[in-house]
Parts: sequence; C-alpha cells; structure tokens
Amino acid sequence: MSTTTAVAPLTIQDAEALVEAARAAAEEAGATVAVTVLDAGGHLLAFRRDDRAVLIAGETSNRKAYTALQLGTPTADLVDAVQPGGLFHTLPTALDRPLLFIAGGVPVHRDGRLVGAIGVGGGSPEQDHGFATEAVQRLI
Repeated sequence: MSTTTAVAPLTIQDAEALVEAARAAAEEAGATVAVTVLDAGGHLLAFRRDDRAVLIAGETSNRKAYTALQLGTPTADLVDAVQPGGLFHTLPTALDRPLLFIAGGVPVHRDGRLVGAIGVGGGSPEQDHGFATEAVQRLI
C-alpha cells in the first residue's frame, strides 16, 4: 500500500515573499524588474512591475514563470534546447500559451514537489535568473 504525503501549496504569503526577495535583489543590483509568481496550476498568485521597468518586462516575467512551471526546470537550463536541432526547437510555437526560453524563470519545489514558479523580467537574462534563484532560496 502506498501513501501520499500532502505538500503545502504555495500561498499568497509565499508569493509575496518571493516577489519582495526578487525585487530586493534587483534593487541592490540597480535593475528595475517585473516579477510574476504562479501556483502549481499556473494561476497568478502575485505580480509586480517596478515603475521604471520596461513595459515588456511584465509579459516576459509571466512567460518565464509559466515555462519554468510547465517544464519543471529553470528557463536558463532550456535556452539551448530551442536552438535549431534542439529537443524543443518547435515547442515555443506549438502551444496556445507561448513559452519563453530566456533565463529568469525558476520552478519552486517544496518537499521535492513542484508547487509553483517565479519569473523575473527586466534585467539581463543572467540577472533575472539570479534574482529569481535568490528569491526561491530565501523562501526555502
């Protein structure tokens, strides 16, 4: 007989903590960003765009979070997979909701289970990945 242990879902408080941690990291680096947090079902839990962040940062943060959630891995680890000949070369255009294979999306795991994702947009891809990763590490 197998038993399943319940894993606490990502809460609004968790999502707000992720947003604040990512924004603090970005502010310290002098970057203006947008941050999106999704739950395990892909539903929006939290979003914030700095006043001075480029407008597209909101969309990129959302797509990065969604991509990290759907594939269960940081978007930084998937960039090569969409290059010609890569495993996911046609995937970005194969779905109704577009994926974005640019660094800055990071899945959130709790007790080994995927509970959501964070996406950061507005800095360089490397910066966005670092801000998202730092936020997740602070939450854990």
